[in-house]
Amino acid sequence: MSFRPIAVIPVYNHPNTIGLMVQGVLRAGLPCLLVDDGSEPHCAAVLQDLALQHAPQVQLLRLAQNQGKGQAVMAGLRQVHAQGYSHGLQIDADGQHAVADIPVFVALARQHPQAMVCGAPVYDASVPKGRLYGRYLTHVWVWINTLSLDIRDSMCGYRIYPLSATVAVLDSASMGKRMEFDTEVLVRMHWSGLRFVTQPTAVTYPLDGLSHFQVWRDNLLISGMHARLFAGMLWRSPRLLARKLAGRRGA
Repeated sequence: MSFRPIAVIPVYNHPNTIGLMVQGVLRAGLPCLLVDDGSEPHCAAVLQDLALQHAPQVQLLRLAQNQGKGQAVMAGLRQVHAQGYSHGLQIDADGQHAVADIPVFVALARQHPQAMVCGAPVYDASVPKGRLYGRYLTHVWVWINTLSLDIRDSMCGYRIYPLSATVAVLDSASMGKRMEFDTEVLVRMHWSGLRFVTQPTAVTYPLDGLSHFQVWRDNLLISGMHARLFAGMLWRSPRLLARKLAGRRGA
C-alpha cells in the first residue's frame, strides 16, 4: 500500500483552538478528519464551518453524543482506514501539541511504515510536579505490562498509527473509550508485535485552558485499565519474553 497519511483530531468543545490546529495540519500538507465527540452547538458550528471552508481537505465526522476521547479516535481511525489511508496522525484539539513537528512525525512514519511513531513530551519548567509524577507511575505500569522499555511515553496523544495493524488490534479487544485509551492501545499494539519509534516534541498547557480530564472518574478508569493489562501480560509473558530474547539474539 502506498504511503497516504491523514490527521485525525478528536474534538470536544475546543472552538477557540481547533482552527489553529487545522491550519497547522494543512500547512504540513496533510488532509484532516475532525471527529466531533458530541460538542456543544457553538463548537459544532465552528467545526462545520472549518469542514465547509477547507473541503475536501477537511472532513467532519459527528458522534451524536459525547463518548470519550478514545471512542472518538477509534471512530476516526476506522473511517480513514476505510477510505484507503495508510497512516493516521492523532493530534489534540486544544493547542498543546506543536504542529510544526508534524513533518518530522510524517517523515519517521514514511521511514518506518510498519511502526508506531509516538511523541515523547518535552515540558518546560512550569509543568506541575504532580503531573510528572503521575505520568511516571503510568510509565512504570506500561513497562511492566509490556516487559520492555520500548514505549517511552504512552500518555502523549501525538502519534502516528499504521492503520491496517491498528484496526486489527481495535477489532481484537474491547478498548477503553476515554482517557485510558491512549495508553491501552499502545500496550496492545506492542503485544501484537509492532515496533515503536519515539519522537521528542514540545508540549504546552492547552491554549484555551480547558482540560476534560476528570480526576476521580478518569483515574479510576486508568487504574482499571492497568489491572486488565497486567492480567493480560501474565498469560502473554512467555511469548513476550521469548520475543524479547529473540530480539537480543538478532541484534
